[in-house]
Amino acid sequence: METIKILKERRSIRKYQKKEVPKNIIEEIIDCARFAPTAINIQPWEFIVITDKKMREKIAEITDYGKFIKDAPVCVAVFCKDTKYYLEDGSSATTYILLAAKAFGLGSCWVAGDKKGYAEKIREILGVPIGYKLISLISIGYPDEEPKPKKRELKEVLHWEKW
Repeated sequence: METIKILKERRSIRKYQKKEVPKNIIEEIIDCARFAPTAINIQPWEFIVITDKKMREKIAEITDYGKFIKDAPVCVAVFCKDTKYYLEDGSSATTYILLAAKAFGLGSCWVAGDKKGYAEKIREILGVPIGYKLISLISIGYPDEEPKPKKRELKEVLHWEKW
């Protein structure tokens, strides 16, 4: 039931405490991501962990809706080799990162990467080879907020057999 609790309580966190996240926890979170579902077991993903403040500030400045990345102690850039199902695979790995972070009591937020105007610039500044696509930028840290967004009721979104 702990997994169900994590799934239902995870929220996008954009405000973080000024507290480092231990390296072993970040490694465990990324280790979870490599177990995400992947089409034909291609595993096209690569993960770049950015803890350097100046680099996080540079990345935050480039994004449109990720300015808070500069204040998170960790940013993970998820890239995938340009394969047929790169977006599905990378999104799956991103979700695993978000859920693993929550399991460790951390907050996180998914900032879009794929098809964004800044994706190529992020690829370049992080030294990622050509042929890889930015899927997401994920801020991670100890939360300094508790958002409580209203979610649609199950009866509003669940359809049996047909719409």
